[in-house]
Amino acid sequence: MKANLLSIEGNKLKQIEVPSFFGGKIRKDLIQKIVETKKITQPYSPSPVAGNQYSASGVLKHHRKVWKSQYGRGMSRVPRKTMTRKGSQFNWVGATVPNTRGGRRAHPPKAISMMGMKKTNKKELTLAILSSIGATASIQWVQKRYNSLFGKTAKDFPEFPLIVESKISSLKTKEIMTSLKKILGENLFEIAIQKKEIRKGKGKLRGRKYKSSLGLLMVLGNEEKLKTNGIDVVTAKNLGVNDLSKGAPGRLTIYTENAIKDLGEKYK
Repeated sequence: MKANLLSIEGNKLKQIEVPSFFGGKIRKDLIQKIVETKKITQPYSPSPVAGNQYSASGVLKHHRKVWKSQYGRGMSRVPRKTMTRKGSQFNWVGATVPNTRGGRRAHPPKAISMMGMKKTNKKELTLAILSSIGATASIQWVQKRYNSLFGKTAKDFPEFPLIVESKISSLKTKEIMTSLKKILGENLFEIAIQKKEIRKGKGKLRGRKYKSSLGLLMVLGNEEKLKTNGIDVVTAKNLGVNDLSKGAPGRLTIYTENAIKDLGEKYK
């Protein structure tokens, strides 16, 4: 499969050979499965020892005719801790069980159940990554992902996949933005830059005041480096399904020439 290599000015330099998975079958079912598996949940639970830590020592026993027990006193069989003592007389308060002040919770959420216990096959993971890469090379999948591109024709966009010369990794932020505008055109540049805005509705009161768009993803070669604002940058060796398909397949993505070579070697 061949694709156009673009200059930082957006002009076609030449055609290069790209790996076959850029035009391969896109398995949306596998992509969804891996994205679900890779989800990170904030572990939420009380401390495992909550309700069992006492400032006063001593938990009341339930044995019959044993000193420091509630047998024969007409007391309910609730675990208690000793607050004060005078001889064999005690001032006890209920402790430990959920119906007592300061006791542990009944059936609380457990952090261990939220620590990413789902697993997946390596071959499925590889197929999902290749499918995600293939979706970035299809204007149809890119249009499906972005509502603002609905109704536009292929003539309104550059040819996909978007591959640019590796010289772009040496540019500064202002120069990169100018270059991206020439490469992508007006329609795509609007969705390429990450935007942050205040959320509508009550979410503002619930710790999620702002929402932001993902913006453009730029994939670099393994030896390339780029530090810039407004877009996401990842190297070919660290490229994953979440980078390409978080939300839906078809994220707007630009590859450098070296990234294409490294991806071809990685997924032979």
